Amino acid sequence: MMDLNLSGKHALLCGATEGIGRAAALELALLGADITLLARRGEALASAAAALPCNFAGQRHDWVVADVSDHVTLKSQVQALASANPVHILVNNTGGPPGGRAVDADAAAYLAAFHQHLLANQALVQAVLPGMQGAHWGRIVNVISTSVKEPIVNLGVSNSIRAAVAGWAKTLSRELGADGITVNNVLPGYTRTGRLEQILDDRSASTGKSREAVAAAMLATVPVGRFAEAGEIAAAIAFLASPAAAYINGVSLAVDGGRMQSI
Repeated sequence: MMDLNLSGKHALLCGATEGIGRAAALELALLGADITLLARRGEALASAAAALPCNFAGQRHDWVVADVSDHVTLKSQVQALASANPVHILVNNTGGPPGGRAVDADAAAYLAAFHQHLLANQALVQAVLPGMQGAHWGRIVNVISTSVKEPIVNLGVSNSIRAAVAGWAKTLSRELGADGITVNNVLPGYTRTGRLEQILDDRSASTGKSREAVAAAMLATVPVGRFAEAGEIAAAIAFLASPAAAYINGVSLAVDGGRMQSI
């Protein structure tokens, strides 16, 4: 029987007050994990944590207010958390950079995205790694983008930085596999989140087309003919975090309704 039981495991989820991060927290909680949510807004974190189920004996949930752009403080906060309660599952999930062409972006835009994504992820991994190595069990799941395989029009900085994160994750998967730690990426397709609303607005503004026309054009490229729900992306994250996925390591899993044309 497939083992999805996460009872006794502690999961740290970033960007968990809304969208995919919040949906993933719910899925992991339903599988029995203790959840710690990490984001910048304390009130939203408290509300999201209070809404998570506690259906397993001793299960509890908490939150940490942190800014992923301040790597030193972020690492210190998470080290303190992991020292008190080792983290077994880390879900790296951060909102994407603003849209625009790669050629038009300045160095500051690339550096800001690099700091917000890859360097923040690195700080988090280093903070939780001792606990994972001590348990000889760990799951690191990075929520990035299908753009790591097929660049998305008008998301130049995002395409570049997401690809860097994918390369970093693949490298980690080879370095940490012997410690019982897997590192995988989930690549969401068009998903009903605030990020999708931003993309619709940006494309409408740049083309002069209505949001409805932009959405219809996007959906025309998706074989299943609809946008994903956040919970559908979360299901993939939860599976990769489970004991059943112990031999899946170093992959970038597209959850995109078949939109990508590459194999």
